[in-house]
Amino acid sequence: MASIIKTSINLNDIPKDKIYVGKKGKYLPITITLNDEPDQFGNQGPVVVEQTKEERDAKAPKTYLGNVKVVWTNGTNVETAPRNDQPAAPAPAPAVEEDLPF
Repeated sequence: MASIIKTSINLNDIPKDKIYVGKKGKYLPITITLNDEPDQFGNQGPVVVEQTKEERDAKAPKTYLGNVKVVWTNGTNVETAPRNDQPAAPAPAPAVEEDLPF
């Protein structure tokens, strides 16, 4: 575990049309952003309702639900998850020791 992040969201601001039914219940897709620096209240990023590509392209306003704070970290970051529309990043090439004559 690299971090523990705390948040509260405003349930009154959840747009009902964004809730979808999955195999195990009802879901709301959200996006959490972690900024490099905390704001004046110690918040380190917003929690927003995820936007579709069309909404992003149209510059539709975001629906803010709350803020996040990192309350514990071991000082390391986690790798990003591969995106569904892009292949996973290739593994780094193993180091090769060459026996050069010079």
